[in-house]
Amino acid sequence: MKYMVFDVGGTAIKYSVMDEDLRIYEKGEVPTPRDSREHFYQVLEEIYLPHREETEGVALSLPGFIDIENGYVDAPGAIDYNKNAYIGPDLEKRFGCPVHIANDGKCAAVAEYWKGELKGCTNGAVMILGTGIGGGLIVDGKLVSGVHFTAGEFSFLHANPDMWEDMDGMFALRSSARGLLSYYCYSCMQRGIPEDGPLDGRIFFERYHRGDPFAAAALDRLALTAARQIYNMSVLLDLEVVAIGGGISGQDAVIEAIETRVKEAYASGPNALCGFCLTAPRIVRCHFGSEANQIGALYLYLEAEGKPLT
Repeated sequence: MKYMVFDVGGTAIKYSVMDEDLRIYEKGEVPTPRDSREHFYQVLEEIYLPHREETEGVALSLPGFIDIENGYVDAPGAIDYNKNAYIGPDLEKRFGCPVHIANDGKCAAVAEYWKGELKGCTNGAVMILGTGIGGGLIVDGKLVSGVHFTAGEFSFLHANPDMWEDMDGMFALRSSARGLLSYYCYSCMQRGIPEDGPLDGRIFFERYHRGDPFAAAALDRLALTAARQIYNMSVLLDLEVVAIGGGISGQDAVIEAIETRVKEAYASGPNALCGFCLTAPRIVRCHFGSEANQIGALYLYLEAEGKPLT
């Protein structure tokens, strides 16, 4: 059986016609409407209708705090017009088929648990380093959503108690891809080296690999902050695996830097000072790249519909 699967981001909507074995029969991408929910619905409908006869239902990955059971978006993330909206039920009426929605970071987590790097583990986490820090938690072999649908919203972790009332203390601004570039630019400007044009991840890592000391310092800051948060989460949840995703995770240097700092955190942290031998989680790159959110959305659709998951 085939399904229509959407990955809705702030910039683009990716879509696929996919089956339970993750075979993709068609895929594409369109810009995400920025003006209204009705326009958003119209765009989804235009993509879905040509595939209506060949697909059994629709699964969507979306940003925001999402009540999976009721198809409700509480806080909308990057798409403001979805605030306080029953997206799932609305689309079911328009499409005439089952529709299930879920948070994008949680979709990535269940994708890795289903057929990726978290497969077979009891407790694990996925951490997506992007504009913010998305992700999800698997505990006792199940996705944790939370009573307010906010479990796994890593962006809001605080990384510096001395800056509690300062946004710069947020984990999202210290270990996200955006935070990495912002800190690098700030470091350069402090030393009188302004940027002469837009900076992106490609340019940053070209400089890093050429031995730019400011780039090395910025990446180490990201890794150190991420490692300490991973340490804290692992003490609470005894995580076996933490899978790192997002565009910059394609760089071996990112995975290696976080892995090194996690090992150091366990060797010198409170557990070591107290003489306890806690086991550090494995740090790996996410198995699925840009298709993770769609795969996880399909998993959650199949689970909700009582379909077999293999």
